[in-house]
Amino acid sequence: MNNPLLFRIGVATIAVLAMTGCGGSGGSPTVSGPPPTAPGTSAPPLSHTVTPPRSPAPSADAPAGTRPPTAQAPLGTPPLGSWSLRPMWPFATLAQAQAWQRAYRSGGHQPWHLDPEQTALSFTRGYLGFEEIGRVSSRTVSGRHARVGVARTGSGGGTAAVLHLVRYGTGPDAPWEVVGSDDTTFSLTTPAYGSPVRSPMVTGGRITGVDENIRVQVRQPSSAAPLGTSPCCTPAGGADGRWSVPVSFSGARDPVLTVVAVTGGHVADVERFTITAVRSR
Repeated sequence: MNNPLLFRIGVATIAVLAMTGCGGSGGSPTVSGPPPTAPGTSAPPLSHTVTPPRSPAPSADAPAGTRPPTAQAPLGTPPLGSWSLRPMWPFATLAQAQAWQRAYRSGGHQPWHLDPEQTALSFTRGYLGFEEIGRVSSRTVSGRHARVGVARTGSGGGTAAVLHLVRYGTGPDAPWEVVGSDDTTFSLTTPAYGSPVRSPMVTGGRITGVDENIRVQVRQPSSAAPLGTSPCCTPAGGADGRWSVPVSFSGARDPVLTVVAVTGGHVADVERFTITAVRSR
C-alpha cells in the first residue's frame, strides 16, 4: 500500500475488529464507577448513611398494651412519654398543647396549665362538671408524671379519685395533661384503656362498698355537654364486686373520649369516680 494515510486507516480498522471479536456477541466493556440509575432516581454517594427503615406503626385498632416493645415502636419520643397513654384533657391534640406553649411564652397565657393541682381540679369541675370536687387531698410528682388526689370541698369527704397527669410535649413549660386515674376500690376496666369504641357501649369494672349507685358518662373536650349518660342508677356493692352499665352516645368527633363512672348517694352525688380513655372510631 503506497499511500501511508490509507495504510494507517487500514491498521486501525483491523484493530477495532479484533477487539470486538474477543468479547463475543454478548460481551460488554468493563465500566468503572457507580452503576446507572433509573430515570428520576439517584444513587446515594458511597459515604451516604442510610437510616434503617422504621418498624410499622401499630394497627389503628390495636388497644393499649398490645403495642410492640419500645425497640419496635416508631422512632422518636412520644409526646406523653409513652405510646400507650392517651390525652384526655385539656388538650385534645399535641398541636393544641404546642399552641398554648407559644401563647404562654409570648404573653403568659393561662399559667395554670403548668400546675398539676390546678389542672386536676379544672378537669373535675370544669370538664366533668363535679362542682363539689374542689379540693386536693394528695399530690405526688415524679419527673413527667403526677398523681393528684381530688376530694369534696370541706373536711368531710375522702379522696374521690387519684388522677394521673403527664407533661404533654417537650420543654420545661410543657403543660400538664390528664391521662387517666389510679383506681383502688372503684375501677373502670371495660372498655379497655385506649381501645376503639362505638355506641352502644358496655362499661364495667369492680367496686367495694355498700348500696352503691353507679352512673356512666361519655365526654369529649370539644363539647360542654356529655355525649351520652347511662340511666340512673345501677345498684352495686360488696367486696370487690363486679358492675356493668350500658351507655349510648352520639356526636363523637374528638380523637379521644373520656368515659367516667360515678358512685354516690350516701352523703353526696359524687363520692367516688373513675375514668378511662377510649378512641372514637
